[in-house]
Amino acid sequence: MTRRIVVVTAGLTVPSSTRLLADQLAEATQAQATARGEALAVDFVELREVAAELAAFMVTGGVPTPRLTELRELVASADGLVAVTPVFNGGYSGLFKMFFDALDKDSLTGTPVLVAATAGSARHSLVLDHAMRPLFAYLRAVVVPTGVFAATEDFGSHGLSERISRAAAELAALVLSQDGYGVGGFVPDLAARPRRTSGTQVEADVTPFGELLRGHAGDNAP
Repeated sequence: MTRRIVVVTAGLTVPSSTRLLADQLAEATQAQATARGEALAVDFVELREVAAELAAFMVTGGVPTPRLTELRELVASADGLVAVTPVFNGGYSGLFKMFFDALDKDSLTGTPVLVAATAGSARHSLVLDHAMRPLFAYLRAVVVPTGVFAATEDFGSHGLSERISRAAAELAALVLSQDGYGVGGFVPDLAARPRRTSGTQVEADVTPFGELLRGHAGDNAP
């Protein structure tokens, strides 16, 4: 069975250090899965390509375009997620936050997530623990122990390569955990996790609006 991860990257330029880090994380995670005899497919989501659609989603009260609907379903059905953002003003980018605000609140429940960030200075490394982990904890995702931060001078260094390999191993282990793999002896039962939803489908058991209004006279009388 081929598992699938989605890599969400919020880089704004081409080329982008954020996309470069995302590529390295995806490649390392695939390599870890291959080493375990498993196949792992990767889908990339470049947020700059849907920036205008995300802005429209926010100002129209949450009406998604067909492309956003497709991306929401893609994320909700993934076996794992890699989330990479550049750092602006000490936190994740507004574009990054807009995308995760546009997801259904249950779309990442129990999903293994690897968080990563890029910045021009190592002074911003706390963004992983002070901003990104709380965001995905709120979304009830399972964030892997190792986050990956890369300042400009880190690219090409042995230390960054080690962090990428360690984080990728942790993510691959969680994604493949239904086959008996786990991180630090912990093997979550992903099959038993709460139901995930993309927010794009109407529930079959929705109560008809007419029934909800049955007996209501249309005034404000008690």
